[in-house]
Amino acid sequence: MNQNIPLSSRLKIIADYLPKGANFADIGSDHAYLPAYVCLRDKTARAIAGEVNQGPLESAKKTIQLHQLEEQIDARLGDGLAVLKEGETEQIVIAGMGGALITSILEKSPAIAQSAGRIIAQPNIDARAVRQWFNQNDFILIAEEIVDEQGHIYEILVADRHTEVSSPYSDNTQIKDKQLLLGPYLLTEKNNAFIKKWTLEKANLKRIISQMQQAKQVNHEKISAFQTELHWIKEELHHEETNT
Repeated sequence: MNQNIPLSSRLKIIADYLPKGANFADIGSDHAYLPAYVCLRDKTARAIAGEVNQGPLESAKKTIQLHQLEEQIDARLGDGLAVLKEGETEQIVIAGMGGALITSILEKSPAIAQSAGRIIAQPNIDARAVRQWFNQNDFILIAEEIVDEQGHIYEILVADRHTEVSSPYSDNTQIKDKQLLLGPYLLTEKNNAFIKKWTLEKANLKRIISQMQQAKQVNHEKISAFQTELHWIKEELHHEETNT
């Protein structure tokens, strides 16, 4: 029956990072496709589909009813992690939002966030903000994926609170800053989606720097920071071109 769930590639990747018997929350669940997909494949899984707006909540409830998953999935109305009690779920999924919004959701309910064993985040933009939050809040980044889906590039970050996996970041501050921007695991793999994303970002960053240099009041500090990022991107893309 799970073939009837119209799940995107990025959500299927997220589903694969949920263990058998998962007890998870999907924050901003929309139609509750992810919880339904997981629970149809695994009758021992339990999920909470959280939505801040009534319309998407009703859509989630329809999906749950359609697939007779009322015993496994609970749809709740609320802002972010406010739909959860502390320790109620073992995994938290926050997908399809900007990195700043994801970190804001986590920061609003720190006790609930910290009570989860795993957080899976899929920021549409600014994955660095999420990596930084994980790094500052005792969550170890254990895996990353980057996928090109219908012309949009998505990054998926998986972090565990209690794990034997060591930190993927360098002790060197500058290298670590580069890893936070580009992704420590993604830097190692450098697949086609990674190359595409950072080729586009390189062009965008060049344009921004040029515009800032022509401004009436030039912010030299910000330009310098952007130039450093541009150097990192060029360096990695050049390494890849050299090796192909």
